[in-house]
Amino acid sequence: MKRFSRSLYLQVITAVIIGALVGHLYPAVGTQMKPLGEGFIKLVKMLIAPIVFSTVVTGIAKMGDLKKVGRVGLKGIIYFEVLTTIALAIGLLVGKVLVPGAGMNVNPATLDTKAIASYTAPSAHLSTMDFVMNIIPKDVADAFARGEILQVLFFSILFGVALAGMKGDYAKVVLQFIDGLSGVLFKIVGIVMRVAPIGAFGAMAFTVGKYGVKTLVSLAKLIGTFYTTSVLFVFLVLGLVMLICRLNIFKFLRYIKEEILIVLGTSSSESALPLMMRKMEKLGCGKPVVGLVVPMGYSFNLDGTSIYLTLATLFIAQATNTHVTMGQELEILAVLLLTSKGAAAVTGGGFITLAATLSAVGNIPVAGLTLLLGVDRFMSEARAITNLIGNGVASVAVSRWEGELDVERARAMLDRKVLPEAIDEAEPEALGVAAQA
Repeated sequence: MKRFSRSLYLQVITAVIIGALVGHLYPAVGTQMKPLGEGFIKLVKMLIAPIVFSTVVTGIAKMGDLKKVGRVGLKGIIYFEVLTTIALAIGLLVGKVLVPGAGMNVNPATLDTKAIASYTAPSAHLSTMDFVMNIIPKDVADAFARGEILQVLFFSILFGVALAGMKGDYAKVVLQFIDGLSGVLFKIVGIVMRVAPIGAFGAMAFTVGKYGVKTLVSLAKLIGTFYTTSVLFVFLVLGLVMLICRLNIFKFLRYIKEEILIVLGTSSSESALPLMMRKMEKLGCGKPVVGLVVPMGYSFNLDGTSIYLTLATLFIAQATNTHVTMGQELEILAVLLLTSKGAAAVTGGGFITLAATLSAVGNIPVAGLTLLLGVDRFMSEARAITNLIGNGVASVAVSRWEGELDVERARAMLDRKVLPEAIDEAEPEALGVAAQA
């Protein structure tokens, strides 16, 4: 019982199981638990913008070398593009081999498109230029108020660069204040994480109660294919990246198990962003690298979403008996390389990206999106978890590439050895860091 009271991992997994049971046995009660999940996600989201700001600013200002800032950012972008391209290609390949939509024989004319109107309308205006322009906030307060990660990151980089270029006591005072603010914000994260089990319970109860387990049966092949592909991507592709960094993917997953469970319960990778940033710093990744790579990754390095997009596109084509040529498959891949980034900061981005891609390809009916509405929520957990793991591995990889990864410290942390300099004894419960020999 004492171990349970101190373990965020055990509390969250218990809450997820209970939530699923409540949603299945008492659907009406389960749907009423929605505010618990939404409330927890809002608590976390209110902290994301100031945490990104304080972490990025202090990282850049303490780094001093502005060329290094640009180098880290460029390496991050290169890594993101390579990994997301691999993820898109894997989703396309698996969709061709397993053919999850075969035999459904759906007539697109019979589909009710009212439910997808909110996604198809924004897709008509989705472009790479829109995405680039959206990075620039109309004003700083608006970016923080709306919690737009890329906009906050953009301003934070400018602020950090300006602060790094200043001399004298004034600059030191500002840096000390922001550094202290960062410590306070992570203390608040520790407080918020105490209610993570409640949030996970509410979100899971609502999902199962609202959509029901029965909705999984008709599209079980698609769901099974997507989950299997995501697992293989994590262990084979991301596992290879970790191996190159001389670390073990299995031990890494154990290290971030609390964050994975929080994402599983809430279906939102953002719910674990603050904890993930602190975890990666404690693992031995350079703070400036974490401060740049993790927030950027939430827009540019969505591995799980990339797998989903190509797989879902082929599923719709197969379900509606739409023939797709090899040239069109390559076109789908090329379009998604752009649209998967263009919808990064848009609410409902996955569906909007799909709508934009189907419209660009032309012969695959956009109405086919309605086939995914019933099970999209169940696949969002795998998407979010894969995105989370991918961004954690990205921090390790770019840190290693930049020479900012303390490999010995990382191994000790992954092996659950006590490192006094790596573990803040005031925060083990909140951060879920195992201090076991």
